[in-house]
Amino acid sequence: MSEIPYICRDCLATFDEPEDAAPVRRCGECGSPRIIGHPELHDLSMAHIDCDAFYASVEKRDNPALTNKPVIVGGGRRGVVAAACYVARLYGVRSAMPMFKALQACPDAVVIRPDMAKYREAGMQIRELMRSVTPLVQPLSIDEAFLDLTGTETLHHGSPALTLARLVLRIEGEAGVTASIGLSYNKFLAKIASDLNKPKGFAVIGREQALAFLAPQKVGILWGVGKSLQSKLRRDGITTIGQLQQREEPDLVARYGSIGSRLYHFSRGEDDRKVTPNSPTKSISAETTFGVDMAEASELAERVWPLCQKVADRLVTKRLAGQTVTLKLKSADFQIITRSRRIREPTQRAEALYQTALPLIEREADGRLFRLIGIGAADLTDPHEADLPDLFSTDTLDGNKTEKALHAVEEKLGKGVVRRGRHAT
Repeated sequence: MSEIPYICRDCLATFDEPEDAAPVRRCGECGSPRIIGHPELHDLSMAHIDCDAFYASVEKRDNPALTNKPVIVGGGRRGVVAAACYVARLYGVRSAMPMFKALQACPDAVVIRPDMAKYREAGMQIRELMRSVTPLVQPLSIDEAFLDLTGTETLHHGSPALTLARLVLRIEGEAGVTASIGLSYNKFLAKIASDLNKPKGFAVIGREQALAFLAPQKVGILWGVGKSLQSKLRRDGITTIGQLQQREEPDLVARYGSIGSRLYHFSRGEDDRKVTPNSPTKSISAETTFGVDMAEASELAERVWPLCQKVADRLVTKRLAGQTVTLKLKSADFQIITRSRRIREPTQRAEALYQTALPLIEREADGRLFRLIGIGAADLTDPHEADLPDLFSTDTLDGNKTEKALHAVEEKLGKGVVRRGRHAT
């Protein structure tokens, strides 16, 4: 008779129970109900760890008086919700919700302005804890990452599942925030699993159950299936993954293009992507939400200039240069508009970003009111190819020298000690 392995997530005790026995409800060692059991528990090694309501959790960590209160991290009334604790979520508050709607849903919420420096520090601490169990850590954001623990059993004296349970206890004890674990045999299913039992979750999707688990799920949980593709699939009578499982790959490719192959394999729980540490940055951006809606091109240009400076500083810090500039605008009715332009050569200069953005702003400033503007640099490349001197103009050379000098000053004395050009008052 086969047995089902279990792990207690509090005392880390491991034990087995007969497969036909009643599900174990509490740990026999410490009495904790926080146990996880699965037939393939000790055979899987691909994980996704996601911190729970990370920004809000860091704020509660630093101010215990907030522990049982609804907390929203975000901008003023015209901003959006960056994070909401699970108490606030009971009222319907969600990330990216306009702040005024969040406060309508939860008027007693404590609203805290984001402190990105503090969150980055906590995120880096958590990332180092992850790297202490495996070098194969692929961050997806400040508070989540894929981990491949294949072959770590001898090193950590236990299965990857046990190592992960031990790791999240360390994250909670040393970083002061909680995290949820998804464990499976590939990245796609591990990420889905990490969302199943939040907060403080530990969910497993094994090989034997994958097809049956996926079949009733909505197609929207598939990676890369956004609203547009969901609508197209719905028009074709496909709303669940099980319906995709009934289609052949050539038919899906013929109908949906290259993503059809991904739909075919993901719907069957197949994903051969590896965990790749230090995956390259794809874009660098900055944005701001206005206190009052703006329509004039001159006003929008004034607001985009300091954002260009931020992006340029980040490009220099990360030793990257961008060759595509993207303008982002959000209208008063929350419609998002993005416009991009590829420039002749890569740049790290705020002035080059600004001059590229100006005609894009002027084209969109047609009387509509906007509540947000952002600027980004993409098609990132080696900075040695950036901002090459123009033989027929000294402007580029002088601009390069000026921006490098200003960056060096700020590196030594701190950001904001120098106010540059258009930003000066």
